[in-house]
Amino acid sequence: MRLLTIAILGAAALLAACSETDSAVDPSVTGGAGDSAQATNTVEYFNVVVGDRVFFDTDRHELTSEAQFVLSKQAQWFAANPGATAVIEGHADERGTREYNLALGARRANSSRAFLIAQGVGGGRLRTVSYGKERPVALGSDPQAWSQNRRGVTVVAGAPTS
Repeated sequence: MRLLTIAILGAAALLAACSETDSAVDPSVTGGAGDSAQATNTVEYFNVVVGDRVFFDTDRHELTSEAQFVLSKQAQWFAANPGATAVIEGHADERGTREYNLALGARRANSSRAFLIAQGVGGGRLRTVSYGKERPVALGSDPQAWSQNRRGVTVVAGAPTS
């Protein structure tokens, strides 16, 4: 619930900022010393407002339209923060063998990376890793848990944490 509240407040701040600037990730508002605007160059902003994860359908690595929307926002953020790099993690749900899920996680991470590169993010700034089914965020053997675990997560480095 707290994360939802933070996300709602962040979205409201983003909408307010959009009325004053052309882009929510405009480099001129990326937060400097003494800047009273929310620091949009932080890892926290990336994770909460931009969105650090995308989700995949069962046994698929193709990006959904929702995933493409999130990754487009990520590409804008990276354009405004040229010093930032990222590791894109590929994950799978618990079904299937370890080997199958490691390969599927790799394909998912690579799909996200390829999309970001196509949007102008330098490939040298992005690495991939697959965790397969080894790092679930939702425990359980049901469709709801599985859907949360079929994901790609962009972990940012080289940006302020708050």
